[in-house]
Amino acid sequence: MTNTKSKAIINANVFDGKNVIGKKNVVFIDGVIVSVSDELPQNIDEVIDGTGCTLLPGLIDAHVHTSVEFLKDALKFGITTELEMMGGFTKKGRDTQLKGITGAADVRSAGMGLTAPGGHPDELIPKGNGIPEFVLKEMEKMSEEEKAIFIAAHQAQKEEEELGPDVTSLEGAIDFVNRQVNNGADYFKIMIEEGTVMNAPGLPVIETHILKAAVDEAHKLGKIAIAHVLTAEAAKTAVAIGVDGLAHLFIDRPDWTQDLIESIASKEIFVTPCLVLNSSIIGNSACHVAHDERVENKLNEDWKMTMCSCFNTFPEGNMEDNFNNVKDLRYAGVDILVGTDVSVPMPHLGGLAHGVSVHHEMQLLVEAGLTPIEALRSATSVTSKRFNLSDRGLIAEGMRADLLLVKGDPTVNISDSLSIMGIWKEGESYHS
Repeated sequence: MTNTKSKAIINANVFDGKNVIGKKNVVFIDGVIVSVSDELPQNIDEVIDGTGCTLLPGLIDAHVHTSVEFLKDALKFGITTELEMMGGFTKKGRDTQLKGITGAADVRSAGMGLTAPGGHPDELIPKGNGIPEFVLKEMEKMSEEEKAIFIAAHQAQKEEEELGPDVTSLEGAIDFVNRQVNNGADYFKIMIEEGTVMNAPGLPVIETHILKAAVDEAHKLGKIAIAHVLTAEAAKTAVAIGVDGLAHLFIDRPDWTQDLIESIASKEIFVTPCLVLNSSIIGNSACHVAHDERVENKLNEDWKMTMCSCFNTFPEGNMEDNFNNVKDLRYAGVDILVGTDVSVPMPHLGGLAHGVSVHHEMQLLVEAGLTPIEALRSATSVTSKRFNLSDRGLIAEGMRADLLLVKGDPTVNISDSLSIMGIWKEGESYHS
């Protein structure tokens, strides 16, 4: 939904997604930016004075598992796009689930990820009646018609899994890729997870040559391929089979890490560290973020509880290794993206919440050695470039008017990104 009124944000310091371009006046009409200039615009329907503020492109979370409600939660924090790494928001899903929905972030999706039967993320999903507990909770908010649509879709998915070809076979894996793409997947994801870091050692993993065939098939179909990895060994496999990006940062740091980083850099593979997740896996909560006065009133009690919990499945890990891995990737010239792996409000998936965890992730990236400007690029232009989202991630003429106005200057003090004064998605103002 767009608004035909002309709007201008004036006197704000502008970070355009790549660089700080100084105090500018940004005009947008019909959800599109029409000018970025020094001149004060004339005959504008609505003028917002950004004095003392910084204007940023709407932020992008490059790794989520989401729902309609969670997309609304994300927008409260200026996240105007979420990239789903496993779920139902492919083009077909968007056309039905988001029809008529306003006040929610935009979304793109991998559809279902390629994993072995009983493989990751099966170990994280509560067992019982076939529909996970967190999904049942979401369904309580649905109308009877929406519930019926959802249950039918869930049953169809289960039947597809049960009746479809064996994804651990070459033919089955290739067929799986085609089914995701035919369903409107925007990119493709594979799982390389044997479970040690998730405190579930021995998870089944599809054979490497079959994963490679799936990646090759995704490329043939014009889709980028992303791998779930949490260890250096898994990352090494992902690099060898030709993925375009790593959906996580390896949490360990063996003595051959530098060789791995050099191979990631030489193949121009991007990395989405999800430091907020790794911190949670190691045993750290994000309670201090949940209780930030700029955050508290935007989170319900379930999300506060979740932020104040943690995965704690790999307490022998440490953040110093993670920070050094990020630092070395940065020095090697690897594209680093902001992502969180946030999913649902449950204690065993703790330390994360939609929207706010993007800001926390940027803080951790700065702690790892990125400059605030580099962290902001990782949440805007770098992600839009790597995911071929050519209409967003930048403040420039012709781009979507996805904008975030914050008090202060996050290009100097990254924490200022949470001091939100205004949010616009496709030109529509959203008051969090």
